Amino acid sequence: MKDYLDTTVDVYRQAALTPDVGLCCTTTPVWQLPGLSMPKIMLEMNYGCGSTVNPRDLVNEPTVLYVGVGGGMEIFQFAYFSRKKAGIIGVDVVEEMLQACDQNLLEAEKNNEWFSRDFISLRKGNALNLPLEDASVDVAAQNCLFNIFTKEDLEKALKEMYRVLKPHGRLVLSDPVSENPIPDKLKNDERLRALCLSGSLSLREYLDMITAVGFGTVEIRAKRPYRILDPLHYGTEALIFLESVEVCAIKDPMPSDGPCIFTGKTAIYFGREAYFDDQNGHTLMNNQPLSVCDKTALALKKLDRSDIFISDSTFFYDGGGCC
Repeated sequence: MKDYLDTTVDVYRQAALTPDVGLCCTTTPVWQLPGLSMPKIMLEMNYGCGSTVNPRDLVNEPTVLYVGVGGGMEIFQFAYFSRKKAGIIGVDVVEEMLQACDQNLLEAEKNNEWFSRDFISLRKGNALNLPLEDASVDVAAQNCLFNIFTKEDLEKALKEMYRVLKPHGRLVLSDPVSENPIPDKLKNDERLRALCLSGSLSLREYLDMITAVGFGTVEIRAKRPYRILDPLHYGTEALIFLESVEVCAIKDPMPSDGPCIFTGKTAIYFGREAYFDDQNGHTLMNNQPLSVCDKTALALKKLDRSDIFISDSTFFYDGGGCC
């Protein structure tokens, strides 16, 4: 494969010059926030597969990095929570997309009294070599960009995000994943890869790559049906089912026994005592559900107790867990 990223730049240059509503199909409703009026053009240029904006990541006016600015919708939403000069840093490799985003932000400024264009700093740059200093941001985010990369480049991009995050900073990602193998013919199709349709990893591979660069805690916040690659349109032998996954990876120290990955499992103790203490830092109050990471769920299952229930993964985690 020649430099597939050249094709990606061409695709999104055209999407900047001529907004393409059908380019991506976002699976998450746009946040409705008091006093925030979203320009229509931002919605039309929402080239993502989910959402990376979550209020519980955005306390105390964090410095936020957003890679792959698109039409500016999510960096505008981030600015709602961090109203300080250059509090939001948008990075994109496509000059035309940066220009379109800038114009859209100026449009947003006209209809939002709370918003000032100087809340956002737009920079030309590459996700594989970010134009930021080490440990300089509290939150880093990308939406349906990393799925474009080959595994080698994805590793580089994740390392760059890890580098620029402060300790305990959060990397918020939204990407397609697939448990169905993607044929090499589709993987090597540069345009399909640029459209986030053929670069999908399995969720396990995706999580392994995130934790391999050092993130000690990972939260699966949502997993939803996304697209179908079918024999008629894509020449596949069978249907390939893509899902959209929203993940938060936290730059916590790596535990000695491996990362804490929350996939939406819950433990419930229903025994004779008021609580159960596993002697490993986890206390289960009687008949009160506790979100547990997969590692803790496995350890509790190994106890083989008849008074502890462990749910399957729901692939939805919203805090309040065991670690």
